Amino acid sequence: MKKLLIPLLFFLLSQRALAQNDEKLIALTFDDGPCVEYTLEILDILKKYNARATFFVIGENAQNHPDVIKKIAESGSEIGNHTWSHAWLDRLTKDDIREEFKKTHNLITSITGKSPKIFRAPGGRINDNVIDVANEFSYKSVLWSKDTRDWEKTSVQSVISSALDDVKNGDIILFHDYNRKNSPTPKALLKILPALLESGYKTVTVSELL
Repeated sequence: MKKLLIPLLFFLLSQRALAQNDEKLIALTFDDGPCVEYTLEILDILKKYNARATFFVIGENAQNHPDVIKKIAESGSEIGNHTWSHAWLDRLTKDDIREEFKKTHNLITSITGKSPKIFRAPGGRINDNVIDVANEFSYKSVLWSKDTRDWEKTSVQSVISSALDDVKNGDIILFHDYNRKNSPTPKALLKILPALLESGYKTVTVSELL
């Protein structure tokens, strides 16, 4: 439990602040990209609904698709660090964790001209070493409050229901933009975004939310 205390506390404090805000805000987040097929399609859908999101990118994928990273940055969406190789950080030494962060941090900065300020540990696996290294980079650790599990063999309707059922002000919803073939995510977003707008929600980046 200790390994999740700081990010969990950070999330709870953000929820408390949002409770005092009349504006209904939601953060859509996408892990594991970029991916030419799905990331670009998702960006087009976000643009259609005047929405912004946060993309937690893997360094190896970003290195292969710097043009997609640029498009994310130019769209007004946010880019966060999701490690270089999608490593389970709680199994690594501090030096290895630092390398996972550093390579991706430097790559994102070199492509966009802007350093990431947030990170998400793959699988949400965090311990004291991860927190210590994150502090060295002045990163805020971001988890999620709703998981669509779109990376599984999940139907479009299941992703929609996971995102929208009991949705609350301040929710951080987890999707993936690097996925298996026939990902349900783009089709689900075409239903999720208008439903959120109709309910009075505004989609923002994680940093704007927090």
